[in-house]
Amino acid sequence: MPCLQVVVERYRKEKALPKIDRTKFLVSEDISVSQFIFTLRNRMSLSAAQAFYLLVNNKSLPCLSLTVAEVYQDSKDEDGFLYVTYASQEMFGNCTHC
Repeated sequence: MPCLQVVVERYRKEKALPKIDRTKFLVSEDISVSQFIFTLRNRMSLSAAQAFYLLVNNKSLPCLSLTVAEVYQDSKDEDGFLYVTYASQEMFGNCTHC
Protein backbone atom coordinates (compact mmCIF):
# COMPACT_ATOMS: atom_id res chain seq x y z
CA MET A 1 0.00 0.00 0.00
CA PRO A 2 1.39 3.44 -0.89
CA CYS A 3 2.52 5.78 1.86
CA LEU A 4 1.98 9.51 2.18
CA GLN A 5 4.53 12.07 3.36
CA VAL A 6 3.37 13.89 6.49
CA VAL A 7 5.30 16.55 8.42
CA VAL A 8 4.25 16.84 12.08
CA GLU A 9 5.33 19.92 14.02
CA ARG A 10 4.58 21.23 17.49
CA TYR A 11 2.67 24.54 17.58
CA ARG A 12 5.27 27.28 18.07
CA LYS A 13 3.70 28.57 21.31
CA GLU A 14 3.03 25.10 22.74
CA LYS A 15 4.45 24.51 26.21
CA ALA A 16 2.37 21.66 27.68
CA LEU A 17 3.13 18.94 25.12
CA PRO A 18 6.58 17.48 24.53
CA LYS A 19 8.40 17.71 21.23
CA ILE A 20 8.01 14.63 19.11
CA ASP A 21 11.16 12.61 18.38
CA ARG A 22 10.88 13.14 14.62
CA THR A 23 8.87 15.34 12.28
CA LYS A 24 8.66 13.44 8.99
CA PHE A 25 6.42 10.37 8.73
CA LEU A 26 5.51 7.98 5.95
CA VAL A 27 1.87 7.17 6.68
CA SER A 28 -0.13 4.39 5.07
CA GLU A 29 -2.93 6.02 3.12
CA ASP A 30 -5.59 3.66 4.47
CA ILE A 31 -5.30 4.51 8.18
CA SER A 32 -7.74 6.92 9.77
CA VAL A 33 -6.82 10.25 11.28
CA SER A 34 -7.74 8.84 14.70
CA GLN A 35 -5.27 5.96 14.23
CA PHE A 36 -2.54 8.43 13.23
CA ILE A 37 -3.29 10.57 16.30
CA PHE A 38 -3.03 7.43 18.46
CA THR A 39 0.42 6.76 16.97
CA LEU A 40 1.54 10.32 17.67
CA ARG A 41 0.21 10.20 21.25
CA ASN A 42 2.21 7.01 21.84
CA ARG A 43 5.39 8.53 20.40
CA MET A 44 5.02 11.46 22.82
CA SER A 45 4.05 9.17 25.75
CA LEU A 46 0.95 11.22 26.54
CA SER A 47 -1.46 10.17 29.26
CA ALA A 48 -5.15 9.74 28.49
CA ALA A 49 -5.85 12.95 30.43
CA GLN A 50 -3.64 15.15 28.23
CA ALA A 51 -5.53 17.06 25.52
CA PHE A 52 -4.12 16.80 22.03
CA TYR A 53 -5.33 18.50 18.84
CA LEU A 54 -4.05 17.92 15.34
CA LEU A 55 -4.36 20.87 12.97
CA VAL A 56 -4.01 20.69 9.21
CA ASN A 57 -2.14 23.62 7.65
CA ASN A 58 -2.35 25.48 10.98
CA LYS A 59 -6.05 26.18 10.50
CA SER A 60 -8.43 23.22 10.67
CA LEU A 61 -9.15 20.14 12.75
CA PRO A 62 -9.54 17.08 10.51
CA CYS A 63 -12.50 14.78 11.03
CA LEU A 64 -11.16 11.76 12.93
CA SER A 65 -13.03 9.24 10.79
CA LEU A 66 -11.40 10.39 7.53
CA THR A 67 -8.44 8.48 6.19
CA VAL A 68 -5.09 10.22 6.04
CA ALA A 69 -5.35 9.91 2.24
CA GLU A 70 -8.58 11.94 2.21
CA VAL A 71 -7.02 14.71 4.30
CA TYR A 72 -3.86 14.55 2.17
CA GLN A 73 -5.84 14.88 -1.04
CA ASP A 74 -7.65 18.00 0.22
CA SER A 75 -4.77 19.69 2.04
CA LYS A 76 -1.38 18.61 0.71
CA ASP A 77 1.16 21.30 -0.05
CA GLU A 78 2.63 21.95 -3.49
CA ASP A 79 5.82 20.18 -2.34
CA GLY A 80 3.89 16.91 -1.88
CA PHE A 81 3.87 16.94 1.94
CA LEU A 82 0.88 17.19 4.25
CA TYR A 83 1.74 19.61 7.07
CA VAL A 84 0.08 19.10 10.45
CA THR A 85 0.62 20.85 13.75
CA TYR A 86 -0.19 19.52 17.19
CA ALA A 87 -1.26 21.58 20.17
CA SER A 88 -2.74 21.03 23.63
CA GLN A 89 -5.54 23.54 23.02
CA GLU A 90 -7.75 24.24 20.06
CA MET A 91 -5.97 27.30 18.70
CA PHE A 92 -7.42 27.68 15.24
CA GLY A 93 -10.50 27.32 13.09
CA ASN A 94 -13.19 24.68 13.01
CA CYS A 95 -13.47 21.02 12.16
CA THR A 96 -13.57 20.59 8.39
CA HIS A 97 -14.98 17.83 6.24
CA CYS A 98 -17.12 16.37 9.08
